[in-house]
Amino acid sequence: MDTLGTGTESSVQGDKGKWPKMLPVCELTPVLLAALVHPSLENSMWAKSPSSLTLGQTVPAEFHQAGDVAMLEALDSLPIGTKITAKLKVDWYLSACLAQNGGKNFDVVSLSWLAILLVSCLRTYASSASKPNILLVMADDLGLGDVGCYGNDTLRTPNIDQLAKEGVKLTQHIAAAPLCTPSRAAFLTGRYPIRSGMGSSTKQRVLHWTGGSGGLPPNETTFARILQQQGYTTALIGKWHQGMNCESHSDHCHHPLNHGFDYFYGMPFTLVNECQSTENRRVNELVQAKYWLYSQIIALTVLTLLIGKLTGLFLVKWKAIICFALCGFLFFISWFSSYGFFKYWNCILMRNHDISEQPMKLERATSNVLKEAVSFIERNKHGPFLLFVSFLHVHIPLVTTEKFLGKSRHGLYGDNVEEMDWMVGKILDAIDKEGLKNNTFTYFTSDHGGHLEAQKQNAQLGGWNGLYKGGKGMGGWEGGIRVPGIFRWPGVLPADTVIDEPTSLMDIYPTVAHLAAGIMPQDRVIDGRNLMPLLQGKVQHSEHEFMFHYCGLYLHAVRWHQKDSGALWKAHYTTPIFQPEGAGACYRSGLCSCFGEDVTHHDPPLLFDLSSDPAEIKPLSPATEPLFDTVICRIERAVQEHHRTLTPVPQQLSGYNNMWKPWLQPCCGTFPFCWCDKEGDSDQEIL
Repeated sequence: MDTLGTGTESSVQGDKGKWPKMLPVCELTPVLLAALVHPSLENSMWAKSPSSLTLGQTVPAEFHQAGDVAMLEALDSLPIGTKITAKLKVDWYLSACLAQNGGKNFDVVSLSWLAILLVSCLRTYASSASKPNILLVMADDLGLGDVGCYGNDTLRTPNIDQLAKEGVKLTQHIAAAPLCTPSRAAFLTGRYPIRSGMGSSTKQRVLHWTGGSGGLPPNETTFARILQQQGYTTALIGKWHQGMNCESHSDHCHHPLNHGFDYFYGMPFTLVNECQSTENRRVNELVQAKYWLYSQIIALTVLTLLIGKLTGLFLVKWKAIICFALCGFLFFISWFSSYGFFKYWNCILMRNHDISEQPMKLERATSNVLKEAVSFIERNKHGPFLLFVSFLHVHIPLVTTEKFLGKSRHGLYGDNVEEMDWMVGKILDAIDKEGLKNNTFTYFTSDHGGHLEAQKQNAQLGGWNGLYKGGKGMGGWEGGIRVPGIFRWPGVLPADTVIDEPTSLMDIYPTVAHLAAGIMPQDRVIDGRNLMPLLQGKVQHSEHEFMFHYCGLYLHAVRWHQKDSGALWKAHYTTPIFQPEGAGACYRSGLCSCFGEDVTHHDPPLLFDLSSDPAEIKPLSPATEPLFDTVICRIERAVQEHHRTLTPVPQQLSGYNNMWKPWLQPCCGTFPFCWCDKEGDSDQEIL
């Protein structure tokens, strides 16, 4: 077997995966092995202390059980600061190695086995070191125009603004749906909601009950699952709103822990006014009003029959009156037991699979969410970790602590936004405190646009979407789907950079999968695209040519980014009818609908050039735009191609799946007496 003597150089260049012929393993130092296994380490400095390579620490137990102690001692002699290059003089190292082996070469079989172990160990180390921590922060119902770095000069959002200054800001970041449940489903899976069954054909476009059977299907693969498989510790803190159970109150088939998260702390549902007893009810107001009217009619009918029977005006049997009264009573109990106890059924706080508060104490929500996020970072500082902080802010009711009440220039909503920004700052401070800033991929966004119709006594309780038309619930107009998109990774992503290219919340899925070296499912369509080349400036244009804007299951608009000319077209097939006309929102109904008498269908579609008309004020026509017919024709062809990629799936938001089922109701206690407070009142002060 050939060996290299003093003064010779060892080259590791050549075909990848091939070892130099018959080299003794003692020549293949950890530095050389690292260069072979992880070429990106070349020309960097080896700063590991030699003591970290001592027996029983980084070397597997099987290694030192073989008795190759001399080899380990030779590894310990590697000096700090050795430069990793493709060619490295190893004469001094070979001398030490051979001397400790009596001047003889090691057995070839033993050396080969030893080399494999070293390569495996170093491959694991290099892989772990190259995977960043991932911090995803999502606001709820935040309008694009509510953030300082997106043009707001009256609300104070210094921490979000600083994040943008230190990283990349996207100005055309698009949600896949204009409401919570479908938008978050698309975010988690990288797929349009229609593909997973999380789109709706009814007016109930989000999950309305924790005790319902709808939710993110178990066969959907979230980015958390992919990262979990790559060794990441994963956590979701805050809002889930993707369902809970399928067949029993404890099967938790839709639960975050069954979708790739190792830890969950937060609301399985979402904030609603019913969670705060001082607020007016908003959940299914029209449905509740209808049920209440029916109940009154039944009660009046029973009373009339009773009076008629007693006075002899009606010839009706007592059995019929009692039966009718009993049926009416059961009808009343069936709907009132769900809506009347909504706070107890839906306003729940969970830690993993256990309910910790039922109903939850909203006054503690801000402190608890923040403390849990910071605690997770501290516990997992050695990484890699995925932390998805899904804020309850700024969804109504606007739960704001006393520290921020009355501090903003925009009432309770402004106070809530500024508190949320402060929470962002505290989480980023925790990252900095643990020295993780340069190894953490950080992302901030909102699930969709601001809620324009959220008002109380002429006070605005919802967000502002800047110059963009529309808002929450509107699948086509920009105000409902254009959201903040801010990324930071010092040393990897450029600072203070603005990108005006079409991107999607669904892009986070392939992006974080790429960062974790994960493998995405190959048996389904993934609509998101890896953003890293765009964020790093390696490419100038987004991979998205067409983006499809759904309202429930109904395609309302399509965006075309024409690559050859750079033009940005948007065609609207359906638009909501504003109430009152020209108001820009649906104030009478509280939220715009997707179909029926509440919308207008356009044939030909309304066409806008978003490059020159981002507010979508001036629709084009064949008379004003020579390319009108060409653009519409190309978009319609893209729609047909898109439709061919869709397959039928069970509808998770169907009437049956989205109704309250007592046997599926999570309960802390004995149903229907569901009440507990395991969080206690200790240490409530906000960090």
